[in-house]
Amino acid sequence: MTAQIPLVDYLVLDPEPHLIAHECDGCAARYFDRRNACASCGGTAFHDEDVTTVGEVRAFTIVSLAAPGIPVPFVAAVVDCGGTSVRANLVNVPPDPAHVHTGMKVRLATQVVGTDSSGVEALGFGFEPLEGATDGQ
Repeated sequence: MTAQIPLVDYLVLDPEPHLIAHECDGCAARYFDRRNACASCGGTAFHDEDVTTVGEVRAFTIVSLAAPGIPVPFVAAVVDCGGTSVRANLVNVPPDPAHVHTGMKVRLATQVVGTDSSGVEALGFGFEPLEGATDGQ
């Protein structure tokens, strides 16, 4: 089996791919980056919480212009995963309004974003529609 590593610290690959958020012990605000203090209450104690792998698209945009080398169009979205907002691209769905809509049910999906000279694959994440989720609104 090819060795794989996550592209970001908050993507956990084993036993099943999922995201980990740092939750404030004081107010339950969740963050994906490292924090010295909570932006909401100023608390300094955090613990890790698993984020559900299914969610609902709350907002999206279809990006048609990007830096050189970035394939367009693609869909950037905000996904509500059980109360935790996750910013990610939608994958495995055509980037047009006929196939993407707010309220669409999605699930976490990983994809290879690069391979080093030793054959180690870096995995990124996005969200893909749940089966049948693109059939209208």
